[in-house]
Amino acid sequence: MSTSVAAPFVVAVPLRWTDQDAYRHVNHARVVTLIEEARVAMAFTAAGEEGLTGFASGLLVAGLNVDYRRQLPWRAEPLRVEITVRELRAAAFTLDYVLRDGSGAGSPVAVTASTRMALYDLQAQRPRRLTDPERDFLGRHREDVS
Repeated sequence: MSTSVAAPFVVAVPLRWTDQDAYRHVNHARVVTLIEEARVAMAFTAAGEEGLTGFASGLLVAGLNVDYRRQLPWRAEPLRVEITVRELRAAAFTLDYVLRDGSGAGSPVAVTASTRMALYDLQAQRPRRLTDPERDFLGRHREDVS
């Protein structure tokens, strides 16, 4: 059994001066913010451009895992973040992130992470199910196991 990725969502996430620590590396806690910015670009901006506004009105992080593989030196160039979807369920899904130390697809992997996401109806204060268009959008970036 081999694992291949259909088409990751790719976004360049800029580094801010305040992301660095005293050693001029990106601070470990700021990496979580960079992951959030990549997720917003996918679930709010890209999905919104396709008329899908449901994620922006109720998408909660239910779990977070971050593995630091190498230090990220601060610099002016953005990081390349690749996002794939895993465990697509009725009202939840998992996003897997690869943060690369550079903007190219072949740049070294610095961080891998995942977030378990839950869809939530903020008005009704309860979980909600994915719509078919949301499922289709996420499916384009789904991890394909064959």
